[in-house]
Amino acid sequence: MSLHQIVEWGAEQFEQAGIYFGHGTDNALDEAAWLMANALGVRPDYEDVDVERSLSEQEQATILGLYQRRMSERKPAAYLIKEAWFAGLSFYVDERVLVPRSPIAELIVDGFLPWLGEHPVAGILEIGTGSGCIAIACALAFPEAKVDAADISEDALAVAGVNRSHYQLEDRLELVQSDLFSALQGRCYDIIVSNPPYVDARDMADLPEEFRHEPELGLRAGGNGLDLVIPMLAEASDYLNSGGILVVEVGNSMAALQELFPYVPFTWLEFEHGGQGVFMLDAESLLAHRHLFSIHYKG
Repeated sequence: MSLHQIVEWGAEQFEQAGIYFGHGTDNALDEAAWLMANALGVRPDYEDVDVERSLSEQEQATILGLYQRRMSERKPAAYLIKEAWFAGLSFYVDERVLVPRSPIAELIVDGFLPWLGEHPVAGILEIGTGSGCIAIACALAFPEAKVDAADISEDALAVAGVNRSHYQLEDRLELVQSDLFSALQGRCYDIIVSNPPYVDARDMADLPEEFRHEPELGLRAGGNGLDLVIPMLAEASDYLNSGGILVVEVGNSMAALQELFPYVPFTWLEFEHGGQGVFMLDAESLLAHRHLFSIHYKG
């Protein structure tokens, strides 16, 4: 087989097996291509790769082995190859963290424009850092900024540490074990960004098998999916500098958030490459509506 042929064959097998896509790719062809590229040690974009060249028996066996595992184990491809891509960057991942897939990557690449305007960025916080992909991408996009990456999970912070070392960011990126803002008193930021757990009870019950390999701590967020988002909204104004912004992904819990706070001026962001359920609020709006958030936070 050639590279092209084995990818097409793999895509056909994936379609017949009925596996779920959504952890880095959204279709069978891209999934097969991603696994093939990793097996051969090339970039997923096939840069400088001759897709018509013939595969050796060993190369073919390695690729077919990955295809078979993907179908039989129903693990996301990223867990099989211990690698995921985010904002054009490669990250180590395993079952201790969610597979990076947030549309927030597009915002980081664009420097959070136009939402920041001319506001200088000296400090950035990511809440629920997982693999560290958002925090690291932010650190590289804003080379003058100090970045804090917070997570309640020691396991997640260990994975983030691997990626921090890979990008040699120990001097600018601090890993903090924290339940939301609990370990961050006295710190203030120009950007707070988060892709927190936001899966509600109904969606948790209906998740495809691939999601069962991810840590539940990074997914489950109560009956309406807002168990972490509401306290984050209630407290964020204490940690944002004037002119700063809060950017949070809430996915399918977007409707529940809008219903709960119909008069809050959430800016729902649009993405060129797909994705929804990400809002932005500036520091002034958070402060103005803090009383509403606090009422619901305290029940």
